[in-house]
Amino acid sequence: MKIGIVCPYSFDVPGGVQIHVQDLAEQLISLGHEVSVLAPAEEGTPVPPYLVSAGRTVPVRYNGSVARLSFGPISARRVRRWLTAGQFDVLHVHEPVTPSLGGLAVIIAEGPIVATFHTANDRSRAMRIAFPMVRPVLEKIAARIAVSEEARRTTVEHIGGDAVVIPNGVYVQRYRAATPTAEWQGTPERPTVAFLGRLDEPRKGLPVLVEAIPEVLRRMPGARFLVAGRGDVDWAKEALGDVGDSVVYLGGVSEEDKASLLASVDVYVAPHTGGESFGIVLVEAMSAGACVVASGLNAFRQVLADGEAGLLFPVGDAAALADVLCRALADEALRARTIAVADRHVERYDWPVVAARILDVYAMVVGTGSHQPVAVDPRSRGGRP
Repeated sequence: MKIGIVCPYSFDVPGGVQIHVQDLAEQLISLGHEVSVLAPAEEGTPVPPYLVSAGRTVPVRYNGSVARLSFGPISARRVRRWLTAGQFDVLHVHEPVTPSLGGLAVIIAEGPIVATFHTANDRSRAMRIAFPMVRPVLEKIAARIAVSEEARRTTVEHIGGDAVVIPNGVYVQRYRAATPTAEWQGTPERPTVAFLGRLDEPRKGLPVLVEAIPEVLRRMPGARFLVAGRGDVDWAKEALGDVGDSVVYLGGVSEEDKASLLASVDVYVAPHTGGESFGIVLVEAMSAGACVVASGLNAFRQVLADGEAGLLFPVGDAAALADVLCRALADEALRARTIAVADRHVERYDWPVVAARILDVYAMVVGTGSHQPVAVDPRSRGGRP
């Protein structure tokens, strides 16, 4: 099958959607399918051989973050050229409501189109405003996928219709096989806790963790915290003061180092405060054998089997986070039980399982059509409906 996949977000700054798209493409290629990915990427950015760059991007604040998007006449022309050259059996667009390549591709294309919705946001003003404009676009989509029940609920409430829930995928075996790094490993006297996320995005929850750290250290003076991610950390160092020596800032880490970090630590903490539709890093941490402690966001509860595959605390409650961290670090048997449940639970997120479900959706939309490849819709004019 010839499959075209459109990613709205730039590969210059990797994020959850980009990783999902890349992993899906590589899994489909490994199964013998021909895949081309269209995504924004600045000149000189290293990209995989199956990715076609749609050029430069514009930073836009979206869902509590800054997304780098590509839109306008030049982007539309590149989408047209890619679609014309591709002759795809199916077009898979991610985040078609986001003002970027996904929406352009659906406007310009006709044929078997599948869309995946990643966003979960209870108060998405942007989606409410955009809906009247994108409604004709959405009517061209033959099948919808949501990566979680939270993403499905957001889609249903804001734009109507329904979607089948197929979760984000993780190469589970890759994380299970990750090699621990000695300097990141903990001991009973000096256990280690990891945090991974963009440090300048408050919704990733680092301020909550920083507030909890002094109490954890008061009860467990030997604990160490490994903080990985890009962004300013001066505010955290200032807030922690004299206890700051127990925190190691690793900066941005590669995918290989991320897997090693998760395989090394005793606990992975996800203190996020909102805007999460899934929680792929939780699955990565579970696959690597870390005990997960996470805030009780609905999306995280679903990934952690409502607290059976990880330990939960109330969102934004630093005191409760300190309590749960201390309990997890002090009780090796609790960690072992939680990790054992998580190890079984992650099988449903393994990419071979997830990709098989996505291929079933592709087969359905291709089978209900006239078996004509995806083409440029003659009604579209340069990307405008």
